[in-house]
Amino acid sequence: MVATELKQVIIVRADLQLPKGKIAAQVAHAAVEAAWRSDKFLFKDWRESGMKKVALKVKDLAELYAIEQLAKQAGLVTAIITDAGKTVVEPGTVTCCAIGPDEEKKIDAITAKLQML
Repeated sequence: MVATELKQVIIVRADLQLPKGKIAAQVAHAAVEAAWRSDKFLFKDWRESGMKKVALKVKDLAELYAIEQLAKQAGLVTAIITDAGKTVVEPGTVTCCAIGPDEEKKIDAITAKLQML
């Protein structure tokens, strides 16, 4: 059993006002991509502990990039998702960012002030 709580956070841009289905797809892309980039042992522990995920929101692209930069500086895995533009946004639009999976306290140090999606 894992001694510390693990989680993954996915942060979505609120300014895009994406439909629920589009948000779900973008969040899934981010979650999978960040998990894929993770340390395999950390991923295994996170998977065995239930794969906790939290969806949060930021006001715009600048805030998304600021949070991602803080996460990278803290040594956390991140994944920025850029949409293909086949449905509701232009090609190349950055929609969301995943952080982790990693220790909950490390992620919370960066994301605790963000609101739930």
